[in-house]
Formats: sequence, C-alpha cells, structure tokens
Amino acid sequence: MKEENKSTILITGGAGFIGSNLCEYFINKGHKVICLDNFASGHKHNLKDFINDANFNLIEGDIRNLMDCHNAVQGVDYVLHQAALGSVPRSINDPVTTNDVNVSGFLNMLVASRDAKVKRFVYAASSSTYGDSVGLPKVEEVIGKPLSPYAITKYVNELYAEIFSRTYGLETIGLRYFNVFGRKQDPNGAYAAVIPKFVMQLMQLESPKINGDGNYSRDFTYIDNVIQMNELAMTTANKEAINTVYNTAYGDRNTLNNLADYLKKFLSQYDPKIANIAVEYAPNRMGDIPHSLASIEKAKTLLGYNPQFSMEEGLKVAVKWYWENLKQ
Repeated sequence: MKEENKSTILITGGAGFIGSNLCEYFINKGHKVICLDNFASGHKHNLKDFINDANFNLIEGDIRNLMDCHNAVQGVDYVLHQAALGSVPRSINDPVTTNDVNVSGFLNMLVASRDAKVKRFVYAASSSTYGDSVGLPKVEEVIGKPLSPYAITKYVNELYAEIFSRTYGLETIGLRYFNVFGRKQDPNGAYAAVIPKFVMQLMQLESPKINGDGNYSRDFTYIDNVIQMNELAMTTANKEAINTVYNTAYGDRNTLNNLADYLKKFLSQYDPKIANIAVEYAPNRMGDIPHSLASIEKAKTLLGYNPQFSMEEGLKVAVKWYWENLKQ
C-alpha cells in the first residue's frame, strides 16, 4: 500500500533542464520519480545529485517508441511530460525530426497514459503557440497563427490533449512555458537558450550577440515558478482547473537589452571586467516573436498560482549557480 500523499510520478525528458529540476523537487518531497529520457538533449550530469536515491528510477528510452512509453507508465499516478525537441531555429532546420518527437512522441505518451489509467497528464506547452497574435498580454483563449514548425507541434499537442480529455476521459493540463531559465540550463550547443548562452559568453569575457536591436521583449520565467505550476497542475482538486491550458510565466516583460544589462551587473560582482563588455547585434532570427508577455490571471484564479521570482530575482540566483558550477 502506498504511503499516504506520496505518488509515483513519471517525468519524461527528466534529464533535461526543466525535467531534472522537477525530478529533484519531487524526490525531495518524498515521491517516487521515474525519469524517461533518450539523452538527445538531456544530460546524465543533471541527475547526479539524486541518481542513487531509492525513490528514483531512470529508464533510458525514446517517446517515439510506443513500447518504451508503455513500459515507463506502469504503476504511475501522474505524468509530467517535458520531453520534446525545443528551439524554433532547430525546427526550421529540421522540421521532420521536431514533428516526430513533439507530435508522434506526444501522441504515444497520451496513448500509454490512457491505457495505464494515470490520474493526470500534465504537459509542457509553449508560448510559441501565440504565433502572430499581437495583443499583449497573451491570454490563453486568444492565439494567432504559428510562426515556426516548433510552434505548430506545440499547438498540435494542445489539440491532442483536448481530444484525449473529451474522448477517453484522460485528465490533462497544458502549461504554456514562457522563456524558462535557471540552474542546469545548458549553455552549450547551436540551440542554447539566450540566458545561459549570454552568461557563458560574459564569463569568458566575450560579447553577447543579440539578434535584432535588443528591443524584442520576453516574459522571462525562473525555474522555481515553473516547478510551482507543475505541482499545482498535478495536485489541484478543482474540476474547473483541468482539461485546459495555462500561461506559465511571471507576468512581466524585459527587453533583451535589459537582460544583458542585468547579467553584466550581476556577473561583474564576481569579475569586475564583465561590466565593460559591449553587446553585439545581429540580424533578427526567422520565426521569432517580437514581444511576449503573459497574463497569469487564469492560473492565479483556478490553480492558486503565486510566482515567487521576478526575472531580476531569478537571475541573481541563476548567475550564482552558473558561476559556481560552470566557471572554468
């Protein structure tokens, strides 16, 4: 018999940035955590702090393989589906693989979760779904046309989740992540996210390169706010709160120029030379949305969401982690 209030949680993509933070959080709360990952973009070193924990089980497998999905969901109460190929530029360069992982893999996980009768399927959706919608702040029920293959795949995820809720009774909640950042986010590779990439460049006394004039703005969201949303989505007993999607953000926006200034300010506390590094500018990237700002009223009202970290507060913590863990 299960210990009261302790669950078995499958986290797909659990060796990735967001997934590994979720694994660590729920293990520390005493839950049993299963991680399914094929290490295409996740890393074993993200698991090092808990890989030998009795409540952790790593399954090396691929969501594109339906049998791997069926094996992973056995005895699972909740699925937190984070596995995906992120990055708008990668999807433009290779739309076939992005679709294969993000759509076919997602469908496999829905089928496996339905068959295993999991209590709820919470999945990573994306702010890219807003596409060419120009209104700010972004409200869940008003979206535009997608601007990239990646955005299409994440919108298709929402459509599939809704159909599985209606047709099979599988409880689903989608979390539209807005520019998540924080500890364990990979600064390396062609498709590295902007914050860890800038941090690494500045730590190496190199100029960060901004696409465009730096006035594009984003609702940068610290990882601990995202963990809070996943826990609320997984545990809410409010029936009105399920079978829908939520913006997962802080509800404020900063330009890329603001971001670079904050990073220089915080990193120069460790190395004063960083304060004088100039920013370089490059052409805009295809598929990028100019401005992104989330309304978080729906999450506050239906889930009781209360984000604790602004971008500035999150950056202070993240910069310290990067300096301590990645400074060569």
